[in-house]
Amino acid sequence: MKFYLKYDMDVIFRKTLEQQLNNLQVAYKINGLGEIEFLQSLSAEKVKELTVLLSVYGIEIINDHKSEIVQRIKDAISEMVLDTSSEKNHKLSEYLPNKLGYSYTYLSSLFSESTYTSLENFLIIKRIDRVKQMLVHEKLTLSQIAFELGYSSNAHVSAQFKKITGLTPTVFQKIIKKRSENKTSFKQS
Repeated sequence: MKFYLKYDMDVIFRKTLEQQLNNLQVAYKINGLGEIEFLQSLSAEKVKELTVLLSVYGIEIINDHKSEIVQRIKDAISEMVLDTSSEKNHKLSEYLPNKLGYSYTYLSSLFSESTYTSLENFLIIKRIDRVKQMLVHEKLTLSQIAFELGYSSNAHVSAQFKKITGLTPTVFQKIIKKRSENKTSFKQS
C-alpha cells in the first residue's frame, strides 16, 4: 500500500519550533517565518541549549544583521509565492520594502552581494518550485497553475519552467508519473 502526502513546510517548521521552544521553557512569541521574540532575556546557557535543540532539525540561529535581512528576504519571497489571496500579483519592488522596511535598492544589492543571484531570479526559482509542487501534488492544469501564481499566460510559466529545469512542464509530469509507476511495480515484484 502506498500513500502520497501533501504537506506545508511552514506548518512543519512552526510546529517544530514551538515544540523546541516549549522544551526550553521560555516565554516567546513567533512573529513570522524565521523570527522569534523572547519575552525575557535568555542566558548564554539557554541560547546554547536552543542552538543545539534547533540544529537537530537543520535550523540555525542567525547572529549577524546582514544574514538576518537576507533570510528575511527569502522568507518574504516564499510567503509571497504561497500567498493565495486575491492580492497575489505583488510587485517585488513594492512588496519587499513594505514587508521589511528597507528600500528595494538596499535589499536588492544586499541580497545579490550575499547570495550571488538577483532577487528576481530567486523569485523565479521559488515560483518554479511551487509550480512543481502543484503539478505533482495538487494535480492542477498548467492554466490553473498560471492563474493561481499570477503568471500572464501558460506560455510564460512554461518558458520559465523550461529555463529553470531544462524540461517542459509536460515532460516533467511524465517523468514523475513514470517514476511513480516504476516504484509501484518494483515494490510488487
